[in-house]
Amino acid sequence: MKVFIGGSRMVSVLSSEVRQRLDEMLANHLPIVIGDAPGVDKSVQRHLHSKDYRDVEVFCSGTRCRNNVGNWPTRQVAVDSSKRDFEFYAAKDLRMSEEASFGLMIWDGKSAGTLMNVLRLIKQNKKVVIFEAPKHSFLELKTESEWKDFFSSCNDEIKLRIEKLSGTVPKVAAPTQASLL
Repeated sequence: MKVFIGGSRMVSVLSSEVRQRLDEMLANHLPIVIGDAPGVDKSVQRHLHSKDYRDVEVFCSGTRCRNNVGNWPTRQVAVDSSKRDFEFYAAKDLRMSEEASFGLMIWDGKSAGTLMNVLRLIKQNKKVVIFEAPKHSFLELKTESEWKDFFSSCNDEIKLRIEKLSGTVPKVAAPTQASLL
């Protein structure tokens, strides 16, 4: 079982709850795939490195990784564009969601990219644990029905962003607005 860990670029400090959950994964010797972004990715990398955890692979879009704190093996995901936009970085996220058995997403309550990762995993019938940082609580989603319930409680701004992004990211199951709500 391989876990995809991701989250908001705005979260740079991991809560004690998240560190404890990560330590449980390490104790169970779970392989981890993680991106190279600042914020959650880099903070989780720092935590894993501080524990001298080696079963980590860092995914990067394009030819260069932004962050690889533990000097772990990297996977560069080919991207057609050199433009560093949402679609450019979403390529590595899609690959991680495909390879992982489940996900842990640390969400700041605002990051559309984090929720797109949740949606990708759910669409692949994979469990996702979301740590809602503002609430300091974990939420587990396993089904599209649970996703719909969660998504319906999001604010209108984030709903609009997810609906727009889910229709523009190639190769990602792009649900219609009705299926998101």
